[in-house]
Amino acid sequence: MKPTPKYVSKPVSDDARDVEAWALSEAARRLVDASRNPDDWEAFQAALLLNQRLWTIFQAAISEPDCPMPQDMRTNIAALSLMVDRETMARLADQDVTRLDTLININRNVAGGLSQKIGAPAAAQPGVAAAPPPGAAPVPPAMRPAAGGYGQAAAPRPAAAEPAQVPREGLRISI
Repeated sequence: MKPTPKYVSKPVSDDARDVEAWALSEAARRLVDASRNPDDWEAFQAALLLNQRLWTIFQAAISEPDCPMPQDMRTNIAALSLMVDRETMARLADQDVTRLDTLININRNVAGGLSQKIGAPAAAQPGVAAAPPPGAAPVPPAMRPAAGGYGQAAAPRPAAAEPAQVPREGLRISI
């Protein structure tokens, strides 16, 4: 029987999105630890395999017929998970601990997105910029916020133009 892994932290709530964000953050933390200890092949391999197992769980969950996510989101997650698979296999093959940044950044960004509360104003969410970054390409008028600028509440759009709200339910995961 495999020993229970040691976690630095545990999820702070039972909400599925919070648990998923925690799992991705934990996988990213282990990848960072592995990159800092290039002589520890076992930690490197364990971090990559944990990350791959987590993304395999996501793949399985989005392929279930009762998955509540919109099809376009499921397609994006599938494409991202395939990229994670390819990157993981490449790192296992070349054993290059200095090239884990892609996997770490993917996990951190997805975890950050899961941590944001649906319906909360963008300015109130951590990590969301209130204005476009300096030097960014200009935003065409049709894509600009309707009122108040970036991070401000925009004027309501017609009901037909609003995207469907994604349920707060998350994927069922167990690592």
